[in-house]
Amino acid sequence: MSTIKDLNLAPSGERKIRWVEAHMPVLRDIGSDFAREKPFAGLKIALSVHLEAKTAYLCRVLEMGGAEMHVTGSNPLSTQDDVAAALAAKGMDVHAVYGCTDEEYQAHLRSVLSVGPNIIIDDGGDLVHLMHTEFTDLIPQVIGGCEETTTGIHRLRIMDRAGTLRFPMIMVNDADCKHLFDNRYGTGQSVWDGIMRTTNLVVAGKYVVVSGYGWCGKGVAMRAKGLGAKVIVTEVDPIRALEAVMDGYEVMPMMDAAAIGDIFVSVTGCKDVITLEHCERMKDGAIVSNAGHFNVEIDMEALDRCADEIYEARHNIDAYRLPNGKTIYVIAQGRLVNLAAGDGHPAEIMDMSFAVQAMSAEYLVRTRGQLKPGVVSVPAEIDDNIARRKLKAMGVSIDSLSCSQKEYLNG
Repeated sequence: MSTIKDLNLAPSGERKIRWVEAHMPVLRDIGSDFAREKPFAGLKIALSVHLEAKTAYLCRVLEMGGAEMHVTGSNPLSTQDDVAAALAAKGMDVHAVYGCTDEEYQAHLRSVLSVGPNIIIDDGGDLVHLMHTEFTDLIPQVIGGCEETTTGIHRLRIMDRAGTLRFPMIMVNDADCKHLFDNRYGTGQSVWDGIMRTTNLVVAGKYVVVSGYGWCGKGVAMRAKGLGAKVIVTEVDPIRALEAVMDGYEVMPMMDAAAIGDIFVSVTGCKDVITLEHCERMKDGAIVSNAGHFNVEIDMEALDRCADEIYEARHNIDAYRLPNGKTIYVIAQGRLVNLAAGDGHPAEIMDMSFAVQAMSAEYLVRTRGQLKPGVVSVPAEIDDNIARRKLKAMGVSIDSLSCSQKEYLNG
């Protein structure tokens, strides 16, 4: 039996799902293939991804392929209750409630694993971690899984190096059709959608500090610059720092940037990127947000402990009045700003990311028993297939190599 907030919310969620379906032509095309071929017939899929409309449509595409779906979210503040209700209303097993406690969130994860899944689709690595710690007896029936995020892949690589990862996990995040578009254009737009919707403040003319200059950080910085902001980048990697300089941004340590910035976005995947000491140096009224998967990039425990006063300044914005008299504003409790304070990435971008998820899951079934336990790259042919489908849907044609060109390039 599903665990959701209110089944009566289903009509609203259904409208959201239909909207994204209309704007996800690649996933829609794959769904047609799956409906005909039924690659997941007789298999159970446990999925933990931010539960909003685009994720819901991925679930339905996998269900079209014959999968028995068991679904939960990957962040207590990113679940959309009406979308969860829409899935449950049509018989899918769903365990997700917006604003649930950490204990309830863990219970939801356990609910989807307790069924004994054959495939795991993860966002951040929570399902895989629990499978290897609490559900080890169910591991023999797991064919493999797919991981959506940079953070999740980092956790998987640690397990792989230690020799403790007991089934193959496909690194969806590292696929070209995922990170080159989702991480850069998706995160870049959705982070600012979340910040601007929540604050209702102008970005132009302000100093924006972006911590981390990976693909996500590049996207956030690019969109901030396009909105008229003066962008500062902080980094620990000298190569990425040099990239940021060459891209035209100021680069400096966070301690220096803290005194200059008006809006801060941490997008590193690491902990304690913005500390209490940094916050104490910020301007009165500075706005702080996190675009990393886990809410560890801002030291919220220190802020909670040391603030003289904490109050809700606006929906989803908490004000922290510090002992030095300054007040800083934290969006969405320091959780993932583009989902906890917005609708996540645009549908057209997630069309490609979730197409990689769907085709990677099908690849796991097709190669069952052939892949060794550990991290596995997305096959190049999947990337190529998805890119060609997307170009076709966009009405874009490209050249092809002639026989003589192929001979030349192949030596």
